[in-house]
Amino acid sequence: VMMTGTLSLREMSAMQSGMNWNVFYQPVGFLIFLVCSFAETNRTPFDLAECEAELIGGYHTEYSSMKMGFYLFAEYASMFISSTILAVLYFGGYNYPGMEWMVENAGVNIANVIGIFVLFGKLCFFIFFYMWVRWTLPRFRYDQLMRLGWKMLIPLAIANIVVTGVVMLLFEK
Repeated sequence: VMMTGTLSLREMSAMQSGMNWNVFYQPVGFLIFLVCSFAETNRTPFDLAECEAELIGGYHTEYSSMKMGFYLFAEYASMFISSTILAVLYFGGYNYPGMEWMVENAGVNIANVIGIFVLFGKLCFFIFFYMWVRWTLPRFRYDQLMRLGWKMLIPLAIANIVVTGVVMLLFEK
């Protein structure tokens, strides 16, 4: 938001045309957002809610059949949405290298249809990445999760905001 000056996801995506992706300008912000999206979607290594069910019979024991299915569907829907937000904020959304050439030679409609498939491909990559991390990493303990959030991610995010602001002021002119 600081670098683009807008809250519109469409305008943020348009500013990343070609290979001008925000992940190259804000790698720290991308990593923080990625880790926080893992935690928000309750994916491993942050799936402490599922761990409760395995250890002490937590809230998952209260649901069965369709209720449980909708609960798990909602978790996957949140993973889908966070993957889309990651693709739009840091990887240009529907933009792809050569999109301007495609607009000039094949037309806007063809370029936009290809853009939809490109966004879907980026989305599938992040969903695969979520699943890959789930298959390979163990869970955090509660104290490790709190230490990661409060002692590492929040100070790193604040430092990233300050450094981004200073760099923007220095290179403004």
